[in-house]
Amino acid sequence: MCGIIGYIGRRDAAPLIIEGLKKLEYRGYDSFGVATAGAGIDIAKHQGRISEKGGSAAQLKGKAGIGHTRWATHGVPSDRNAHPHTDCSGTIALVHNGIVENYASLKRELESRGHTFRSETDTEVIVHLVEEEYAKKPDLLAAVQAVIPRLEGSYAILVLAAGEDRIVAARNASPLVIGIGDGEFFAASDMTPVIEFTERAVYLEDGDTVSLSRKNVEIYSHGKPVSRPVELIDWSLEDVRKGGFAHYMLKEIYEQPLAFYNTIRSMDPAALPEEVLRASSVTVVACGSSYHAGLIFKYLLEEIAGIPARLEFASEFKYFPPPVSGLVVGISQSGETADTLAAMKYARSAGCHTLAITNVLGSSITRAADTTLFMRAGPEISVAATKSFVAQLAILMQIVNRISDRKCDEILLQAHKAVEEILLMDLGEAVRVCEKAQNIFYVGRGPFYPVSLEGALKMKEISYIHAEGYTAGELKHGPFALLSPETPVIALCMPGNTYGVMISNIKEMKARGAPVIAIGVTGDRELPDIVDLFIAVPNTPLFTQILTCLVIEQLLAYHTAVALGRDVDKPRNLAKSVTVE
Repeated sequence: MCGIIGYIGRRDAAPLIIEGLKKLEYRGYDSFGVATAGAGIDIAKHQGRISEKGGSAAQLKGKAGIGHTRWATHGVPSDRNAHPHTDCSGTIALVHNGIVENYASLKRELESRGHTFRSETDTEVIVHLVEEEYAKKPDLLAAVQAVIPRLEGSYAILVLAAGEDRIVAARNASPLVIGIGDGEFFAASDMTPVIEFTERAVYLEDGDTVSLSRKNVEIYSHGKPVSRPVELIDWSLEDVRKGGFAHYMLKEIYEQPLAFYNTIRSMDPAALPEEVLRASSVTVVACGSSYHAGLIFKYLLEEIAGIPARLEFASEFKYFPPPVSGLVVGISQSGETADTLAAMKYARSAGCHTLAITNVLGSSITRAADTTLFMRAGPEISVAATKSFVAQLAILMQIVNRISDRKCDEILLQAHKAVEEILLMDLGEAVRVCEKAQNIFYVGRGPFYPVSLEGALKMKEISYIHAEGYTAGELKHGPFALLSPETPVIALCMPGNTYGVMISNIKEMKARGAPVIAIGVTGDRELPDIVDLFIAVPNTPLFTQILTCLVIEQLLAYHTAVALGRDVDKPRNLAKSVTVE
């Protein structure tokens, strides 16, 4: 959930690390800190945003350094809980992304031997353990390698020691990538802070430890030297800049037509593995927006291809694993979602064929799955998922298309054009209704039920307005009690076999005094007459209707959040990639 970065090379490390941490703030932004190494260790760390307090940290001297931006798990956001953490002598500094599950017992053990703890974090036990091993033998790599077998849980760590001209890194179940520059090396949670300097990357695997010096990179797996392939990253520096947009989220909304089109074009339906094409049943495991994408897939797969599908929250799957067989699909934008990774490993051990859908080359889920399909969304910086969600749908819709004898080839190739039209819509009236609300309902039927869930999620996570999605028929089973003139309803009412019952449901909501904003198709003559505000989308095939409704919901949430003065790209309490349970 946190972001870490390390640098060693010919430049001053601190300014580069500070700029890198700004690019990693979507992973956490409660507090931050930097440490540089020379004859001693110099540290600057603060609660708050880097943009507000990063000046002092950027002044640290040294050609080797490590940095951290935090999403709090153990201990409140504060200066003392901010990373880096140091040992008792202040000569070893460490940053960590992950959770040490056995930290309490380790802390008691260390305190009994006289160690003094300055923070409430789980991370601090690691640096004290390294301190003990380093005292036995002043070799930082050997000290870290001796410590990591004692850690239970997840970690990506970077460690500095005074007098050692290197950074030592290690990972287990948390992402860590090495950037290979010209006479300089980087280590980071992902490539976003590194792409400005190099396109060459080495993705570490669980159990790897690394020594980065000014001359080379040495990688070890469980203590033995190994070689890992150098990958070329196809992202550009412009991909991780705002490009003139007010927020990354708006930029990424506008990039969706291209993200969808590129993903469709890059995925050859004829190349899908037989285990996917012949699946008699499908289980999807995912979290958050990816779960909603999986639910849309379930509706489409069952309706169009006639294949039964079930959906499981990955966060529940590990602890309450259902009996699984056939194909198991794991969806994760980052490829590092801890719950989804655990579910995929379990499914594989149960003999299922596993398919991963992710946006990140070299991510952990690609190694946990038998087959991987990559989105072509490019880096997504805003915490709220937009273009990655649409790219996930591109893959899932293409799977349905292939299983149903490619009946939708042309529809998928043309769908991005309808999305481009939606981007030009003026949603000012709808925003004025939503910004006054404390609660909003989103309703739909069939595949538009998960579209409603996703719309509600976008609204609540960036505007902080309480919003819930329902299948329209379920409102009468309790939620009707909450309807009032102060509770707007966003109703998705598309042509098809549920159109008539949706009209009835909307009339029932109106009878309870709720203002209704309806999304329907151009040319609908009945719906505009019974709602307070009608938003028209092109009358297109089902796949395209799903996309256009989603984009309207994203834009509505975005503009409502802006009207309320929210921090759209960095909503409170949230982080982009959930790499801890």
